Amino acid sequence: MGKMKVTAGRDQLGDFAPKFAELNDDVLFGEVWSRDDKLSHRDRSMITVTALIAGGILDSSLNFHLQSAKNNGITKDEITEILTHLAFYVGWPKAWPVFRMAKEIWAE
Repeated sequence: MGKMKVTAGRDQLGDFAPKFAELNDDVLFGEVWSRDDKLSHRDRSMITVTALIAGGILDSSLNFHLQSAKNNGITKDEITEILTHLAFYVGWPKAWPVFRMAKEIWAE
């Protein structure tokens, strides 16, 4: 897929934390996510969604990454299986809100 162009860091935090915004946009998304020869965007999405859920990050960043997972080819059946599996490892209460988020995203 090549190098990603993301401006979320600069758009949301550029004036407050310019270095953090630069690292987010240019390094994390521009370089790390662009190493397709190491991991596909699909695999990176699956890993990222899992990490956010495990860490209890159930906010708009998870919503963004769930949408990205769908855009990167993760199917409804796959996300429901991923979330069911994760529920046993990261906690049932973390899984419930994510199922609701995923249900909305995969309904689109």
